[in-house]
Amino acid sequence: MKEKLVLKRSIKKAMNKLLLTILLFLGGMIYLKANPNQKELLERKLYEESLPFQQVKLVYEKYFGNLLSIDKKLKKVEPVFQERLVYKEKKAYENGVQLSVSNHYMVPILESGIIVFIGEKENTGNTIIIEQIDGIDTYYGNISIDNKKLYDYVEKGEILGEVNNKELYLAFQKKGEYLDYNNYI
Repeated sequence: MKEKLVLKRSIKKAMNKLLLTILLFLGGMIYLKANPNQKELLERKLYEESLPFQQVKLVYEKYFGNLLSIDKKLKKVEPVFQERLVYKEKKAYENGVQLSVSNHYMVPILESGIIVFIGEKENTGNTIIIEQIDGIDTYYGNISIDNKKLYDYVEKGEILGEVNNKELYLAFQKKGEYLDYNNYI
């Protein structure tokens, strides 16, 4: 009986948050329709600059909480695998580091975040960029993936993909500045 009551309250909270989110979205759309200069500014920010998804998520959770949180007393599910980066040697390459790894090396994700790019880069081949929860963009180059898509949320320690040709390229960037890779590997 108590569980049903808790479930009802949780569903009601989630529905209220969803309704509030819809109202905010619609209000924002009406505001942008009425102010074309603000619409252009937003489009420029979205399409020409990197949108910090993690910051948006943190602001949302700060003011509205987690949309789908049912009960804070539920146990947090821990990932099954927590792989760590293993390499034989490292050397500076481009704006990051090139790591020598074993044949068919499966690359673990260094920090949780959102995949914001999947594609070819000139000097690093097939590259995946993850915007981490700490705001750092991590570039994983020379890697093949099959089961990840653009804007997927990925967890630290999950397997991202397999390295091609025994060389993994990594770079770390925050606000347009490349960071020292030694602090992250």
